[in-house]
Amino acid sequence: MVVSLAGRDILCLQDFTREELETILKTAEMMKIWNKIGKPHRVLEGKTLAMIFQKPSTRTRISFEVGIYQLGGYGLYLNAQDLQLRRGETIADTARVLSRYVDGIMARVFDHQDVVDLAKYASVPVINGLSDFSHPCQALADYMTIKEKKGKIEGLKVVYVGDGNNVAHSLMIAGTKLGANVVVATPEGYEPDAKVIKWAEQNAAESGGSFELLHDPIQAVKDADVIYTDVWASMGQEAEAEQRRKIFAPFQVNKDLVKHAKPDYIFMHCLPAHRGEEVTDDVVDSPNSVVWDEAENRLHAQKAAMALIMGGIKF
Repeated sequence: MVVSLAGRDILCLQDFTREELETILKTAEMMKIWNKIGKPHRVLEGKTLAMIFQKPSTRTRISFEVGIYQLGGYGLYLNAQDLQLRRGETIADTARVLSRYVDGIMARVFDHQDVVDLAKYASVPVINGLSDFSHPCQALADYMTIKEKKGKIEGLKVVYVGDGNNVAHSLMIAGTKLGANVVVATPEGYEPDAKVIKWAEQNAAESGGSFELLHDPIQAVKDADVIYTDVWASMGQEAEAEQRRKIFAPFQVNKDLVKHAKPDYIFMHCLPAHRGEEVTDDVVDSPNSVVWDEAENRLHAQKAAMALIMGGIKF
């Protein structure tokens, strides 16, 4: 069956079926091969992507800007402070205006409602480059990397240790849709959103995977195929950073914790890593770490997403 994602928004991966997610991942694999062998794939020739940034970025900006260029298009960087948004123009009006100029919008925002409103009022596809609720592009790159390293996703034990944040949400959603056994370990009071937990449980029931929420990191990582972590205090939570360091200290991914995983486990982190906090150097720099492959795959996964929704290519 040919799957078309033309014109779709990518705000949260819960909006996609397993088949649609697998289509994006297969397209990303192909894009990566074409990139490595130097085969041109300018499927978005002449198209423009508006890239709105409310938050600083390394991987998101570079991967989208390079990605749209490699697809034959142009990425227009828009700092939110440079737009009329800061002078009171509504997101709805901004979306309507941008839709007259560009072929797609990517936004990296604080509040998830901002990307929801962009998508509601824009007449072109909108991609969530990160919000406080969801980080879909990261999860696509994550599961692309897991498939590369492990040869499959279905049946693997994927363990996230740390704050139940936007990265955890997207990892939970995509993993349970793709048939993985997803485990999240957080301190009490820092669990993922209850709505996302419910989605993960429903997804797992349909895919044959599973979802489990624990508060003991050692129990969580037992026989893990994948161990994933993220910073303990995200952007906007700086005032909580010191308190969070104390609460999350037992959830640090270090050499003692990873001993409980399978010997061939892989370590993942969305980056940037706060070395010595959520993860130690001897883990992030170990042979088990795939964080640099994971970071690279942001480029390929996002190229696939853009090609499918902006270019209408079918696979």
